[in-house]
Amino acid sequence: MARHYVSNKNESVRMFQSDFMEWFSHIHPATPIVLYVPVVVWMLYLALSQPELSWIGIVGLFAAGVFYWTLVEYLLHRFVFHYQPKSGWGKRLHFTMHGVHHDYPNDATRLVMAPAVSIPLAFFFYFTTQLIVGPALTPAIFAGQVFGYICYDTLHYAAHHLPMKWGALAWLKKHHLRHHYGDMHTGYGVTSPLWDIVFGTHGVRPPASP
Repeated sequence: MARHYVSNKNESVRMFQSDFMEWFSHIHPATPIVLYVPVVVWMLYLALSQPELSWIGIVGLFAAGVFYWTLVEYLLHRFVFHYQPKSGWGKRLHFTMHGVHHDYPNDATRLVMAPAVSIPLAFFFYFTTQLIVGPALTPAIFAGQVFGYICYDTLHYAAHHLPMKWGALAWLKKHHLRHHYGDMHTGYGVTSPLWDIVFGTHGVRPPASP
């Protein structure tokens, strides 16, 4: 029998005793767009200000940044978000970071990354990129990385709460919901199935032999 995915935007659980901390654990799904679209625009402006870069070069570097993000997204989701800690505090941290999303997948205010996490990560990736490729190429590549992140969080919310009935969007929704309701050890990519295919985590795994 086919599984019907029902979106309940009121599904939630209290995570913190402190009302202040609890309030900050609920993130409006538009937050990544509001915070990071201006960053993408500014980075592209800086890239266009580089006299040695052509339009074609900027487009290529931007695409490289998006491609790089798809790998980061896969690795974070598979090896960080789905790491299984042994200690009590580790389990608590894991639940706060990602476990709550699997227990309450339709909580509409816990589907995008909190700025307290995404902003430090953004600085980390910016300076790491600058260290590797230099200041001239960084803005165009970083713009692609941030755009990829915006697509990730936006598509993640949409997969749980918007119809996405046509074409590639419908396929991506099915791909992600299978991760929740079929086999959580597959389908780590949200914006792209590329790395699931490359690393063999695409589709539902067969049951282990007895």
